[in-house]
Amino acid sequence: MATPALADPNFDRAVVLLLDHDDEGSLGVVLNRPTPITVSDILAPWAGLAGEPGVVFQGGPVSLDAALGVAVIPGDEGPLGWRRVYGAIGLVDLETPPELLGPALGSLRIFAGYAGWGPGQLESELDDGAWYVVESEPGDVSSPHPETLWRQVLRRQRGELAMIATYPDDPSLN
Repeated sequence: MATPALADPNFDRAVVLLLDHDDEGSLGVVLNRPTPITVSDILAPWAGLAGEPGVVFQGGPVSLDAALGVAVIPGDEGPLGWRRVYGAIGLVDLETPPELLGPALGSLRIFAGYAGWGPGQLESELDDGAWYVVESEPGDVSSPHPETLWRQVLRRQRGELAMIATYPDDPSLN
């Protein structure tokens, strides 16, 4: 989660779901940047499976012309075309026919682009205090109110992090 101190407008109050992290870098998607573009506008076969609000989300500033599907699938086994990332959260192969995945999906979100960091870059940003590291919950991926997700996730944390949820949008107005 972006701290209020993070100055990059691409990540202002962003909630990022980290999908991959290794020696080659990190990749994630921003969960709280809905666009006005509906899923049916660009991936019509998947539109019926997309959770509310039924729009494409801007997953980050990298490769905005590429789409990623993230879905929650409860249970131990996922269907063909889905790869578990963490818990019940996984990546959907959007080349898979939707009817094969549809019955198993708990929720689906489509992202245009992603957030990416080179080797050591995310670690450096963490050291600089730009990000909070918190556990995700499956409901974060499918929140029907993504505009409030930053505050919601902070509120469920313990201690000082919960208080950050009340941080004003513009501290200079205090």
